[in-house]
Amino acid sequence: MMRTHFDPEETEEFESAKDLLVRRCLAWADEHGMRADEAMLMAALDARHRSRDGRLAHWDARQVRRFLLEWIPRHLAAERDVLATAPESLLTLLRYLAASGLRDPRGASPAELEAAVAEAAAEYPAALADPARQGIGKFWAQIALDNGILLDDERAVARFQRDIDTGRIGFDAGVLDKLLEAEFTGAGPNDERAFTQRPVALPPAAELAAEAARSEVVRQLAALTGWVGTNGQPLTKTGNLRLAGARELAALLGTGEQDLRVRSSAEMPQVNLLLAWAKKTGLVRVRTGRLVRVAKAAPVLRDPEALWQRAFEATFELGAAICTPTFGWTRSSMLATAFDVLLPDVLNTMYSMPIPIPVARLQETVWLACQEYFLLDSEEDGFRQDVWRRQVEKDLLAVFDALSGLGAIEPSHGVPDELYSSDLRPGVLGEFGEFGELTEDDLPLPPEARARLLPRLAEPGPLVRLTPLGTRAVRERMLADGRDAPLIGELVDATAGELLGVLAQHHTRETAAVELEGWLAAHGGDVEPLLDAIRACPFRTRASAMLSTLVETLPRGQAMQAGLRHDPVLGPIVLTALLEAGELRPEDLAADEHALLLAEGLVLLLELGGPEAVMEQLSESAGREAPEFVAEVLDSGHPARAALEELRALVYEPMLARSSRLRLVPHPAPGSRGRPSGRGRKRRH
Repeated sequence: MMRTHFDPEETEEFESAKDLLVRRCLAWADEHGMRADEAMLMAALDARHRSRDGRLAHWDARQVRRFLLEWIPRHLAAERDVLATAPESLLTLLRYLAASGLRDPRGASPAELEAAVAEAAAEYPAALADPARQGIGKFWAQIALDNGILLDDERAVARFQRDIDTGRIGFDAGVLDKLLEAEFTGAGPNDERAFTQRPVALPPAAELAAEAARSEVVRQLAALTGWVGTNGQPLTKTGNLRLAGARELAALLGTGEQDLRVRSSAEMPQVNLLLAWAKKTGLVRVRTGRLVRVAKAAPVLRDPEALWQRAFEATFELGAAICTPTFGWTRSSMLATAFDVLLPDVLNTMYSMPIPIPVARLQETVWLACQEYFLLDSEEDGFRQDVWRRQVEKDLLAVFDALSGLGAIEPSHGVPDELYSSDLRPGVLGEFGEFGELTEDDLPLPPEARARLLPRLAEPGPLVRLTPLGTRAVRERMLADGRDAPLIGELVDATAGELLGVLAQHHTRETAAVELEGWLAAHGGDVEPLLDAIRACPFRTRASAMLSTLVETLPRGQAMQAGLRHDPVLGPIVLTALLEAGELRPEDLAADEHALLLAEGLVLLLELGGPEAVMEQLSESAGREAPEFVAEVLDSGHPARAALEELRALVYEPMLARSSRLRLVPHPAPGSRGRPSGRGRKRRH
């Protein structure tokens, strides 16, 4: 289909789609009196492809600013007059995406995008002129262009490099040093593609608010703040609660530590964790040797849901309070040291999983991440590594205990589902091999980790899953990170075409059926607007995928599809689908249906592979008759007029021109070299 999302490794598919989008956008802009630069349109699509989510048609104010104020200054080297066209070109692209039905409705509205482009355009010249926003490659490429060097001229580039080395062309060494430092430290934006998440469902907002109010940690934080009181509580010289006060607080909070035989409140881990939590949440702070309330936090204390959200975000800063320090060779816990990096990864792994995850599986992956994070020597003492691994496992259990008290995860106990061990052995994945075959290189964990893990996954053990509150909180963090995290029900206000476009690309059949049912319920239950949206789609590959999604998700979808065989717009798509499903045979088709089917095939190939692919296919299948074959397609009455015009301009007319050149001089003129003429020796008959 005419997709607007591609995996990073789908280079050819993305480039073909980009060429098609740019070609169609330029034609649309010309028809509507708008301006756009081809290079800028390509750059905008490149920027969205090389991003956390990779959705070409999903734009909001952040993505507009990223493209104009970060991507172009950092990556794009071009003539200054070309760079100046970027805001206007982006605006044209955004308008085209909306007009053609490609816009992802989960992004900003067209009006919001217009305002975002205007705001970013005002800052754009300063961003272009800021040398600190460049990447290393852009730094050198722009200097070359500013000195008249054509970057595709190898000799000119080599001469430029010599001029740089000899000092004939100057540059700002201070800026270069700063750029190199930023590159080395990873200070630039994170554009690495994130893992695609499955759609999730959430209960109504009122249920989530009630769940937050029932959180044990929310209750404890509110109680702790109340205990601190208006006058505060005294601290020792080391900054700890006095032991008597800590015992009183432990009894109030229900940690069970009030009867511990300890010499200092520092030896009461649960009290200290909740105290650290309250500080990070902004409820209390230390002032002149006393623990006091933060007055501005009073509204949050009256809103359990807001307090829960603050407490959840504060969790990522509590590594030292949750994890216990190891003994012997290191003073701090590995997990605590990399807590802000590893905890989000753990929660992202749990996100959208329908079946509770065995803690043992998460422990092994976290330990593997710790080994990479700390660059441990593979020949390190085995006993020492075993101690570190067990400490990481213990710390992860403590993390889950804290998150369980908050109400972000739901712990349980039992034998893990086979899903979590099926990918740990070489062989066929899936009962009938529907997911392919795993080789040793495909397995996600090293042999020693699998040897430890497989026996643990065969017996009962601790399991965890995100609660609805935890799911919502993790999703909000993903969205803030620019990731795609589909939510069932979020498309209820989308147009029919936008709905089907998202369902076809980002939903499973099951979640698409739920989303479609909700949309129909909110729009009167009439399927005809959905069919009209497919008819209006200017991309036949996309229209085909949209119709397929509708057919697969509607209860009587197959019968509806069969009834569309003679639809003047959808007919060729339906014929193709029926033939592929074996419900029709080629001999069942009428002559005009054969012509429409051939036209549909060429249009699909043109969209997917471009004019070169069409010419190559025609050359192989039709040979010298290719122009006549295309002419028949152009006269077939196929409904995709824009696609046929492209076929005429990009395939048929070049074929005719080439054929004309070949036939221009079918035989050498009399008297040409090496050929008989009217003079010279005569041939014998």
